[in-house]
Amino acid sequence: MVTDTSRRALILGLDGIPWNLIEQWTETEDLPNFSRLIAEGASGPLESTKPANTPVAWPSIATGTWPDRHGIYEFITVEEDYTQRPYTRNDIREPTLWEMLTPAVVANLPMTYPPAPIDGKLVTGMMTPSLSARFAFPESLEAQIKREIPDYQIELRWHEYDGRKAEFLEELTTLVENRRQLMRLLMADDDWRLFFFVYVAPDRLQHLIWDEAVLLAHYQLLDEILGEVMDYATERDATLFVVSDHGFGPIDHVVSVNRLLVEEGFLVPKSQTGTRGVLSTLGITKPRVLGALARIGLTEQRLVHALPDELVNAAARQIPGTHQLHDVDHSQTTAFLHGLGSIYVNDTERFDEGIVAPAEKAQVKTHLMGVLERLTDPETGERVLTVYDGARLNPRDPDGPDIVVTANEGYHIEPTLSPHIIADSRVAEAYHRPEGIFFAWGSDIEAGVAVRDATVVDVAPTVLHAAGEPVSSGADGRVLAEIFTADSTHAVETREYTRSQAAGAVAEDYSDVEDRLRGLGYLE
Repeated sequence: MVTDTSRRALILGLDGIPWNLIEQWTETEDLPNFSRLIAEGASGPLESTKPANTPVAWPSIATGTWPDRHGIYEFITVEEDYTQRPYTRNDIREPTLWEMLTPAVVANLPMTYPPAPIDGKLVTGMMTPSLSARFAFPESLEAQIKREIPDYQIELRWHEYDGRKAEFLEELTTLVENRRQLMRLLMADDDWRLFFFVYVAPDRLQHLIWDEAVLLAHYQLLDEILGEVMDYATERDATLFVVSDHGFGPIDHVVSVNRLLVEEGFLVPKSQTGTRGVLSTLGITKPRVLGALARIGLTEQRLVHALPDELVNAAARQIPGTHQLHDVDHSQTTAFLHGLGSIYVNDTERFDEGIVAPAEKAQVKTHLMGVLERLTDPETGERVLTVYDGARLNPRDPDGPDIVVTANEGYHIEPTLSPHIIADSRVAEAYHRPEGIFFAWGSDIEAGVAVRDATVVDVAPTVLHAAGEPVSSGADGRVLAEIFTADSTHAVETREYTRSQAAGAVAEDYSDVEDRLRGLGYLE
């Protein structure tokens, strides 16, 4: 056993940073600290998950496993009765880095809500309902954050700043400033072997503004933060890793896969009869109702929190709209898109109103995959989607999506039942791409190493190995052995780690998750 309890690892997570922009701006010497990482350490692109989305990729980084092991496929899971439930930290099935390398300090990492006891300190990240819910462990840390960082905020709903970009940039600056305050507060605690801190601001910025001058200014701020982190890591002889969950790139169009399924006969919207028909004739739709209520101060979040679930669900089913589940007639639907890339065949074994017999499922999948692969942009003739067989992509989980789709460059998949298959992007200027970043830097890291073929599941095994700990025997990734100096190289050992059984308590207002995701642009 090679365990050395004096060895440390520090991970700086930068959500949504693409390799090509770092490469471009280090060559022009605009990012001096990133340039140091390249010259003095190991660096290269980091391949994300399929799809390259936050709720899937960060758990893969944290556990070293693909989604068919860690269990997270989207922000929200669809149940057998077609209702939705948000994924939480409780749903992650594999042990995380902060359970394998302790004591640990973990902050602002998506999919860590709700907080549960760990050996160390934890501040939850994206998907945390609000500061009125539990967002840190231990409770004394939560009180300290509220006292010392009174402006602390968990998220910035970029999608709500359409037409107000100057205001958005001011709010983004505040977000980064209070996040940096949190980082410094946690850095005062020296009792850790793993320090894992994430900045989500670059993702939020790039969604709304894809302007090179604006992006460079933000990247230079991140470079300044990186310099501070490098000094901190050096003082503690910690190996530093800098990673992103996915990359980014500009988009012009959004793709409604569900509308394609409608036009190809796989999905049937609810008929506009009865109450829905009357409301539709009167022009009463979900967007109009919510807009009118918002004008008098009744937001969707307040309604969901105040009204009984039965009433909210009844309204969602009866008022016409473009919801990916509420506005679909599942009793006549063969397949549907859920979330940002998960397609399910509506089979009789999985769903309450399933209409596809198990013996027919393979044929339906083959036909549907062909339809998806043939979708082209009528203006360019270019293919729009990349299509994966879910059983091959996620072979170890029979409950995973039947088909996974990702959008090709210049496009983004929207989950709604929109009126057009392909339309101009309304708010977002850019969206996720598969190629993120990987850097390793420290006394045990070989200088000037170009990392090739690294994936998000390689991060956890490599971090554990760098810290002198065995790699999880259940990991899908590999140790990036090529990054280590000859003097520090040692054999890779493995052991079986166990997932903590402690589940965090989910706040009552967590049911309004769709409202928060809409504000982050993940729902239309």
